[in-house]
Amino acid sequence: MSEQVISGLKPEILWKRFYEITKVPRPSKKEEKILKHFKELFATLNVAYKQDKTGNIVAYVPATKGRENAPVAILQGHVDMVCEKNKSTQHDFDNDALKLKKVDGWIAAEGTTLGSDNGIGIAAAVAIISDKDAVHGPLEILLTVDEETGLTGANELDPSLLKGRILLNLDSEEDGTFYVGCAGGVDTAGIFNLEFEKVPAGYDAFELMITGLKGGHSGSDINMGKANAIKLLARTLKALEPVDYKLGSLTGGSKRNAIPREAEALLLIKSSSVLQAEKLVKAFEVELVNEFKASDGGLKVEFKKISSKTDQAVTDTFKKRIVNTLLGISHGVISMSQDIPDLVETSTNLATVTFENNQLTVGTSQRSSIESARDYVAQSVGSVLELANAKVELADGYPGWKPNMSSEILNISRKVYSDLFKAEPEVKAIHAGLECGLLGDKIEGLDMISFGPTITGAHSPDEMVNIETVDKFYDLLKGILKKIAD
Repeated sequence: MSEQVISGLKPEILWKRFYEITKVPRPSKKEEKILKHFKELFATLNVAYKQDKTGNIVAYVPATKGRENAPVAILQGHVDMVCEKNKSTQHDFDNDALKLKKVDGWIAAEGTTLGSDNGIGIAAAVAIISDKDAVHGPLEILLTVDEETGLTGANELDPSLLKGRILLNLDSEEDGTFYVGCAGGVDTAGIFNLEFEKVPAGYDAFELMITGLKGGHSGSDINMGKANAIKLLARTLKALEPVDYKLGSLTGGSKRNAIPREAEALLLIKSSSVLQAEKLVKAFEVELVNEFKASDGGLKVEFKKISSKTDQAVTDTFKKRIVNTLLGISHGVISMSQDIPDLVETSTNLATVTFENNQLTVGTSQRSSIESARDYVAQSVGSVLELANAKVELADGYPGWKPNMSSEILNISRKVYSDLFKAEPEVKAIHAGLECGLLGDKIEGLDMISFGPTITGAHSPDEMVNIETVDKFYDLLKGILKKIAD
């Protein structure tokens, strides 16, 4: 059925490659199947390739006849995808193919992320190989692993595999825009040892859930006012303070780089307090729905009795400490750029809460185009966690990408865009982590630019890619490659 969805779409070779990619499971850190797919494809197309110890693949595509002496261009994207699904969707990301659908000029997936981030980009890169109309010099197609959960592939790339010093990153999500800079980032986590007590008799089990949120990318969507499910759950628990209840568990979010869409808690409530709890939750839901009606109109606070044999909960002291901690941790935009209009400079995302192995772990991520600001916000979040007696763990940060407005590949790309589409492209920096920052650190003298078609809802089941802009994106890629070759 998915193949019928892309039937007739242009460019045909790109959509064919994308469809092939959507049939192969490719969660971050589990890229074996998609890497095998590309190795087999390159072998079929008689294209040589090498793989480094991290798993990154570089395919070496010969130049179009007569362009052998042109500069080597690198086409780069990542093979992994964010695996998010709606709670009601049955899908195994380790084994199942994605189910595609067409919605008013867009391609999406049924109840899951689409993986157009970065599936469309890598589909475009490999489509060039067998596109008889494409004119280009020697190409190196760099396919990196584990971009979404740590930029591992770019961070551990063997740079000796690459000769090119022009890099086209195909991992942007806004038609008509060239990106020439990005934010750096770091992850900060707090680990709490759980403190339990036995639940007295006379308490019933209830499930409290925050659902219906849009979620989104914790970088590019952080300034859109979207609700954070973990924050809303903590606020609802705070609103329930007048009620005699125990906290059995608390979980929320799933990815460090996604704004959490869902969160839930198991509550044990004294029978005589159930009616009061129901009234408080219902009243607070009305307040939250009104607060986020513009940015998250589907918000729901679900509260229902469940059958549970749980006879323990965290202590009241720990319950208060974790709720206050989640309320106290910053989330959202910290500052805007003073140099580039409308660009978020620094932000932080309250991303995940897990409850397992007698530990509660709070995961957060910080981004900034200024390294010192990134580190300051990470310290700020870490301080709140430390004051709450959590063990704080700071992951290795990754660098940003400083804009170079005199870049030769930028000038070439702008000229190609204006010639093709009779309009001027926008030139921006992005408040998200592109691999360009790490690649530029590893490969001296790399001249880079990033572009792509319009993708919305990345990192959420609402992810869609605009069909018309995919065609433009591919024409632009071919135009830039021809200009480099000429």
